Amino acid sequence: MCKFFCRAVSAAALLVMCLSMLVMGQGSVEAAEKSPVHELNYFKSYETEIQGAKAFRIEIGMDKDNLDYQVIPKTFLHKQLVLDMKSTKPGKLKKNIKLNNSLVKRLTISELERRHTQVVIELGKNVTEDMYSVHVEKADHKAGKPYRLVVDIFAEPQGGTDENFKGVKGRTIVIDPGHGGSDSGAVGPTGLAEKTATLAVSKKVKTLLEASGARVVMTRDRDVDVYGRNATDRQELQARVNVGEFTPGANIFVSIHCNAFSNPEAKGMETYYFPGSARGEQLATSIYNELLKDGGLAGRGVRTANFYVIKHSSMPATLLELAFITNPREEALLGDDKYQTTLAKAIARGISRYFGE
Repeated sequence: MCKFFCRAVSAAALLVMCLSMLVMGQGSVEAAEKSPVHELNYFKSYETEIQGAKAFRIEIGMDKDNLDYQVIPKTFLHKQLVLDMKSTKPGKLKKNIKLNNSLVKRLTISELERRHTQVVIELGKNVTEDMYSVHVEKADHKAGKPYRLVVDIFAEPQGGTDENFKGVKGRTIVIDPGHGGSDSGAVGPTGLAEKTATLAVSKKVKTLLEASGARVVMTRDRDVDVYGRNATDRQELQARVNVGEFTPGANIFVSIHCNAFSNPEAKGMETYYFPGSARGEQLATSIYNELLKDGGLAGRGVRTANFYVIKHSSMPATLLELAFITNPREEALLGDDKYQTTLAKAIARGISRYFGE
């Protein structure tokens, strides 16, 4: 009797779970249907120099901002970079564009399914993560350019991977780019979002550390919510903590943010650790010293705070405030690729010193 009852309860639970998944799935479909649809309407490509480095730039414009996209490098077989864009349709752009450049051969645009577009960039050679960058730019009405996705392919690595960060080899490091997806974080006076700056710096840190033999796990590697859209603050922050907690052998947790204040004169950088965490203080101090030395901004000190991600991480953890994105000068620096590399190197060097002490 008990066995029959248990089976009946299990079957009922399975049925409820399946129905819930169907409802959730339907909800996701409905949410996708309601998302604003971007239509591609602009294309331009040209050779250029970025911070003195030769590059080939591709600009893909569209009629709306806030694009949800993902970059998928497929360098192992076909030397491809794939841009996956949800809630987007190809519009009237040519579907096959021949480019005849040593870095980029061809670009194809296809709609995989309704409102789901992929752009495949055929590369001239294999590239590493520090040989390309992808970002969005706001509409420039004076130049006749709409909101657009900008892809830069470099001839040489840009990550400065020549520097060896001692002590990180074999370590597992969790990097948490602050905010993302539906949460832009703070926004600078010209529109730079905190989520964009933190992701750019974090990806550079990852490249640098991995080149020295570290295993790096990111809480997010693109513009997404870690838990999901419409999550509570607690759910989103716990999801980030969980990435570290469920990563076997994770040694440290580094959360990267930008500061903000109502007074645009507020400036400088600071690092945080949870009160009472000696190893957290050591980690925060090591990175702070390197950021202060190389970043060139005012030092606001190594501080304690009860920020969720450093409070609930069981490993040594720190939260970095790289600069004030609400300060016009510091916003410009945060959006500058070369300065982002400077920050990334300082963070990697600080982590190296932490493990070496």
